[in-house]
Amino acid sequence: MTEALIVAGARTPIGRAHKGSLVDVDAAALAQVALGATIDRSGVDPTLIDDIVLAESMQGGGVLARYVAHRLGLVEVPGLADNRHCAGGLSAVQIGAAGIRAGMDQIVLAGGTESLSSTPQLLKSVPASARNPQPWAPESHPDSPEAPAWDMSITVGENAAREANVTREQSDEWAFHSHQRASAAVESGRFDEEIVPVEVPDGSGGTRLFARDEHPRGDTTLERLASLAPLHPELPNPTVTAGNAAGLNDAAAAVLLMSDRAAAEYGATPLARIVSWASVGIDPVITGLAPTKAIPKALDRAGMKIGDIELFEINEAFCSMAVASARILELDHAIVNVNGSGCGLGHPIAATGARMVVSMIHELRKRNQTVGCVAMCAGGGMGSALIVELL
Repeated sequence: MTEALIVAGARTPIGRAHKGSLVDVDAAALAQVALGATIDRSGVDPTLIDDIVLAESMQGGGVLARYVAHRLGLVEVPGLADNRHCAGGLSAVQIGAAGIRAGMDQIVLAGGTESLSSTPQLLKSVPASARNPQPWAPESHPDSPEAPAWDMSITVGENAAREANVTREQSDEWAFHSHQRASAAVESGRFDEEIVPVEVPDGSGGTRLFARDEHPRGDTTLERLASLAPLHPELPNPTVTAGNAAGLNDAAAAVLLMSDRAAAEYGATPLARIVSWASVGIDPVITGLAPTKAIPKALDRAGMKIGDIELFEINEAFCSMAVASARILELDHAIVNVNGSGCGLGHPIAATGARMVVSMIHELRKRNQTVGCVAMCAGGGMGSALIVELL
């Protein structure tokens, strides 16, 4: 079987949406930085790239992959936009790997980009004959009281907590650890190798380099988290607060995928191989539990068991769903989200999955470990997981 190998990866630092360092850097510019750095790090002639697959979630449509190809001077490289909500960046990597495994492509640039700071405002007339455009956005699933289409704190956070008996205190404790771990990783420079700095306005007419994630709050405490009001006080035993939810963030990330034949032919040194992946659908009411279905499916496809995985990252859309997933799958928190995830590090929606892949490869190498799994839920009752093996 043809192997899909990762030969390079890069990500931008993660900014706080609307008020952070990347507020004036749009999704296309972020993607140009991450994709360009990935190409540079690979040492591969970019004209050999067969395709660019780029996730975008909140950018209003279009095909940013093709636009960024032009910005990078790759006029003869096509582009594909993919949107699996929060799992879009992970799906982009999977789509690229699938093309390579099928023997159709040899080299694919895959990733995701998100600028929640510059999400466009959409208008639509409902019904169309009314000709009265109002603010609008597409629903991830049909709205219902049990699974409100526009309240992920219910479908992902509160419902997962209820299903797995996760308490507010347990969610806050996970959030505390996420911020502590992410802050320690940032301060120690643990992410520096994977990050490519972004030139941003300095507020005085010049520019500066933004080079480190700015979302983690290393000074937060369990007491401070416990003091925050629940988002849904009307619910019995509510668990979700602003403090134990994912951040609103801006960033981009990418990997360069090659077949084993192409890597050998062009002298590229592979970092890792993609072992398997899986995506699942689940009742939108319990969207937050999707990783508990996607991870076993990916393991089964790889002929592996939970104990074969040395590191996990399960994106913390809300900490309650991360606690629930770890509990149901019987995972040791010591090997889950070792440098934080969506809550502590940030969640730039379409970029997060690709960021997780980049970070996993670097972390496995730093720990002299081999096999890692990244997983996440996604709006509308979906989830996805991917297993990588360091080479």
